[in-house]
Amino acid sequence: MPPAPSLPLPPLALYVHFPWCVRKCPYCDFNSHALQGELPANDYVDALLRDLSTQTDAAQGRALQSIFLGGGTPSLFAPQALARLLAGVRERLSVAADLEVTLEANPGTIERGRFADYRVAGINRVSLGAQSFDPAQLERLGRIHSAADTQRAVDELHASGLTNFNLDLMYGLPQQTVAQALADIGRAVALQPAHLSVYQLTLEPGTVFAGRPPAGLPDSDLCADMQQACQQQLAAAQYLQYEVSAYARPGRRCRHNLNYWRFGDYLGIGAGAHGKCTRVEDGRLAIVRSTRWREPRRYLASVAPGASGAVTSATVPGTELPFEYLLNALRLNEGFEQSEFEARTGLAFTALGEPLALAQRRGLLLRSGSQWRASELGFNFLNDLLALFLPATGTVAGAAGMAATVRSVRQNFPIRPGAWA
Repeated sequence: MPPAPSLPLPPLALYVHFPWCVRKCPYCDFNSHALQGELPANDYVDALLRDLSTQTDAAQGRALQSIFLGGGTPSLFAPQALARLLAGVRERLSVAADLEVTLEANPGTIERGRFADYRVAGINRVSLGAQSFDPAQLERLGRIHSAADTQRAVDELHASGLTNFNLDLMYGLPQQTVAQALADIGRAVALQPAHLSVYQLTLEPGTVFAGRPPAGLPDSDLCADMQQACQQQLAAAQYLQYEVSAYARPGRRCRHNLNYWRFGDYLGIGAGAHGKCTRVEDGRLAIVRSTRWREPRRYLASVAPGASGAVTSATVPGTELPFEYLLNALRLNEGFEQSEFEARTGLAFTALGEPLALAQRRGLLLRSGSQWRASELGFNFLNDLLALFLPATGTVAGAAGMAATVRSVRQNFPIRPGAWA
């Protein structure tokens, strides 16, 4: 398969994983661990900076466009610790003048007045895990905060000048009605976030909910009704959908997540973090995925001075790149440009082959000039659309490899409704 013409490397971002929470939520399948004892804040920041120091060559001169502090609960770390981390990042890598720096936070772990300190530390965007405003639902979800905690956190965000913030919400909750889902949307919109992420509750393997599903989960038809009603209410409030689960006011789309969906590069540091970087080998693009130890103590030991390192890496085979690219790009309402597929994968567009034509014939994929996007039907059946592009490995090992790829893609950011599971 001939390579596409040589094109510049994609933009670069940084993902930093903080693996601790006050308590593990029963629906969460991310690499998070209930904090036992004192938070090793200084040791962990030291470890993160050592980890980053081993990856500076992968930047290849590119400036970071965004940093995302995810978890877990990064807001368990004091502003001073995050300020030291961000200063260390700037010492090791160049950053864009308009660098986006997002902090994930849970309302129940915020102390009043701290958001102003986070802003001084260099945070300019916050993602707040509200999930719901219904006390009964928060209890069912195992959340440790109340709706009043969310209100107080948002008040503090506005007071500190951090108006570029996201609220996470979930629908399809146990015993939830369409009216209750819309009530959550209404409460969220009233808080004037710049961005909303609205996910359907899914039972992910390995979670408490997967082993013991909560009673009264809405069926797929009711969940679809909730999704459609929420979309309509958000559109009426001028929150424009740009990705399967993401809605934003004009100019407030999350640049970090857009970099994922557009198949950009990202360094990953921290326990369980994943990275994806592009390099040129023998005149061809090579895309390398990296992973780190998930368990915090093993991660800390692996990046201690003199240790052998925390990274396992592998080059993505060319046969898997079409699926990997589309797993991301087809989540966007706008889809992707043919030239961007070639630039980000190093493949000729013909690599998409017959599955592309088949997706068109089935009404799952639409074309406008050189722009391709999922149709309304394709969005509703995104798994089926993506499955057309799975490589025909024909082996159990190949299928397991693709499952590992999906887990890798999902680790640094949430893929929930309609996505490959």
